[in-house]
Amino acid sequence: MRPCRFHVDLDAFFASVEQIDRPELKGKPVIVGAAPGRRGVVSTCSYEARAFGLHSAMPISEAYRRCPQGVYLPVRMQRYEEISREIMDILKDFTPDLHQLSIDEALMDMTGTERLWGEPENAAMRIKEKIREATGLTISIGVSINSYVAKIASGLRKPDGLCIVREGGEKDFMARLPLEKLWGAGEKTRTLLNGLGIHSVAELQGLPLSLLEVKLGRAAARFLSEAALGRDPGIYNVESRRSSMSGERTFERDTSERQRLIDALRLISDELAARTIRGDSACTLGLKLRFSDFSCIHRQFSRDEAFVSAGEILEGAIGLLDENWDGRRPVRLIGISLQGLKPLSAFQSSLFQEGPSKSEKARRVMQEIDSKGLGQLVRARFLPRDASGNSDEEQ
Repeated sequence: MRPCRFHVDLDAFFASVEQIDRPELKGKPVIVGAAPGRRGVVSTCSYEARAFGLHSAMPISEAYRRCPQGVYLPVRMQRYEEISREIMDILKDFTPDLHQLSIDEALMDMTGTERLWGEPENAAMRIKEKIREATGLTISIGVSINSYVAKIASGLRKPDGLCIVREGGEKDFMARLPLEKLWGAGEKTRTLLNGLGIHSVAELQGLPLSLLEVKLGRAAARFLSEAALGRDPGIYNVESRRSSMSGERTFERDTSERQRLIDALRLISDELAARTIRGDSACTLGLKLRFSDFSCIHRQFSRDEAFVSAGEILEGAIGLLDENWDGRRPVRLIGISLQGLKPLSAFQSSLFQEGPSKSEKARRVMQEIDSKGLGQLVRARFLPRDASGNSDEEQ
């Protein structure tokens, strides 16, 4: 049976939700994230804002310098999670084999569904129509026999795009792309490849693996070689996703700045905390770091109480970061996972405890905070510090 993978990506998700909820914002540059004048980053921005060069994870100060006329809004994670849950439920109507990769991204195994939904193009158009009717939002879909090429394809025709790569055409599809479109190849890697005379994926396809290994190391070379040829280098571990939830951020430029890593961890923590509001959580937290040489480490720890709030998740992730990263190795990707998901009721601190558990109480408090638009509150010790050692919150 021919494999068929759909990679579904919501278009400028947070900003698009704000434009749907507030129609007067349509056509305007909308930036969701930290407030101007505060330290922080852009979480998501609308396509109107991207025309000014803005992008996710950009420092908010730089975003404001480029687009002072933009509409800057706080993150409303509970609202985004509500819409995300509605969309994921729609996707499950098309296949039970759905793997939610983040709050705005999913991988669908559509193998064998042709008798239900027809050819992939027909199925994809029906999915897009259903989501637009239910939410007013647009999505972009990439279709291929493997997950990596499907992910690349979903990003090529945004917004509201559909890109289908037919079986057997993966190598030719990748060959037409510039290096900038090769997911996983950061700026330093591209610069190194440029020094070898490589400026396109087609040229990379012709480079001997042995030469790549000398220049980049074995792990990075094999990853790039497989990716360039349109093979899946294994970017998604979907087997464990039914019992875990995770989020990742890939940096446009590899970074050794601790604050940039913490800013990314904060965004991921917010997303995961919003997803725990559904009623599931875990007491095992994992941190993933992929370095500039494509080597990767995974570290985790467990505790008795469930991780419920964004602050708890962030605190645990920062602890793992500080224990396992000395600042010398540039980081390409960072991620957090919550593993061994269970209903929050399973984390009762005592068999005979009366009333809600501490985890359940925390969940209710965080849900109330988020519903009032205060979901970006963080512990003061995670805020950037000035030269005197004081955080913004302390000044």
